[in-house]
Amino acid sequence: MFTDDQTMLINRIVEELQEDNVAVFAGAGLSVGAGHVNWKQLLTPLAKEIKIDINQEHDLVSLAQYYINENGRQRLANKLINEIGIEKSPTDNHKILAKLPITNFWTTNYDTLIEESLKNEGKLPDVKFTNDHLAITKKGRSAIVYKMHGDISLAHEAILTKDQYESYSIKHAPFVTALSGHLVSKTFLFLGFSFTDPNLDYVLSRIRISFEDRQRQHFCIFKEVAEKDYKTIEEYNFNKVKQELLSKDLKRFNIKVILIKEWLDLNKILREITNQYKSKSIFLSGSAHEYGQWTKDETEDFLSRLGEILISKKFKIVSGLGLGIGNAFISGGIKEIYSNQYGKIDDQIIMKPFPQYVPDPIERSSIWTKWRYDLIGRSGICLFFMGNKLVNNKIELANGMDEEFKIAKELGLKLIPIGCSGYKASEYYQEIMNKINDYYPKKSLEFIEKLKSLNEQVHKPEQLIEKILDVLKDLEL
Repeated sequence: MFTDDQTMLINRIVEELQEDNVAVFAGAGLSVGAGHVNWKQLLTPLAKEIKIDINQEHDLVSLAQYYINENGRQRLANKLINEIGIEKSPTDNHKILAKLPITNFWTTNYDTLIEESLKNEGKLPDVKFTNDHLAITKKGRSAIVYKMHGDISLAHEAILTKDQYESYSIKHAPFVTALSGHLVSKTFLFLGFSFTDPNLDYVLSRIRISFEDRQRQHFCIFKEVAEKDYKTIEEYNFNKVKQELLSKDLKRFNIKVILIKEWLDLNKILREITNQYKSKSIFLSGSAHEYGQWTKDETEDFLSRLGEILISKKFKIVSGLGLGIGNAFISGGIKEIYSNQYGKIDDQIIMKPFPQYVPDPIERSSIWTKWRYDLIGRSGICLFFMGNKLVNNKIELANGMDEEFKIAKELGLKLIPIGCSGYKASEYYQEIMNKINDYYPKKSLEFIEKLKSLNEQVHKPEQLIEKILDVLKDLEL
């Protein structure tokens, strides 16, 4: 499905995401899918006014300067407002990026698509497009959006002309300094960017001179030049050679170009990055008032040990602290983190107990559904264990797990029911095995046998740990 280079990119970005080391640099190409015009489309009617064929003039910064020299800046600023000031909805790619744990976004775009996509994910963006903004920290921010060339809300101050580009490193020196620092300490993913921006070229050149062959590696995704996109074979050949030369030139800055055939491939790559990143996060669904063939102590010891081992294997664990289940699981994970100094607990464990005090049953149900979507949506794998509760002094199946099963399936998580634990988990095991090709269409018979082993009775629940790890290992392949 992916080329060797694309697979390498996916693996590297997933690794860097786990270390909170990824930054995104978004160019105009990322916003085109939302209906915004690119810089060339924006300038085309203005070029006609000054009798310039935009297809023959490739220096668009100079073209903007020529126009302002003839007609003043206001007309160009108004054009910007009329074209980009129109509200658009974030693209699927914006939404995927907003869901990922990326805290630094850089862009030369004037639109608000990045910050809107972050807000839609419940994140608080700290947007910076003036020097003064850099000195202020928004309280509670989830991500920072650096807009190098300004924002549509201040179109009259946006970076548009050659004059502004030439003075950028002086008048906007704090942005140059901030970007330089991030390019040294973060792994950048350049999306929809053509590398014709002189400001970025200036920053990259400074880093190259300072670090020489010790530059951090970054990645850029280009759509491969295709003959069908051009009117003549000469035009195609020109752009093909130009792309090849640019790709080689970017090696000077340790930027590796990854080619895709169609823009749809970018979406596939971002989705695969998301899937692989989330596959290292495990949500435990379950509850227990009674423990079947095992004792309470045996079960809690098993869950605690499972939490420890998953953390030691570099998994993140997620739990809503289900009755009799979640506390032991999370406790084991916390113990492992403190014992071996893995860093902050928040980086490896997400625990959100269900809000209990919501008197109105309809409102409570609505809140709990949203709560489940939030928790499960942070995971790539869902373990189902036991699932019973006490109602009027009688043991009943925990039907609340049905919603968790439904949500996990809807969100595309890998579902692993520990059937031998009984109760709801046993029901889910039968459901999955009866429709195994729907749930695991590409998995081997060996994997299916490992999944079946989770339905085999064991004397002690701790005997399940190796079986669970075997299944998880297969899911990573």
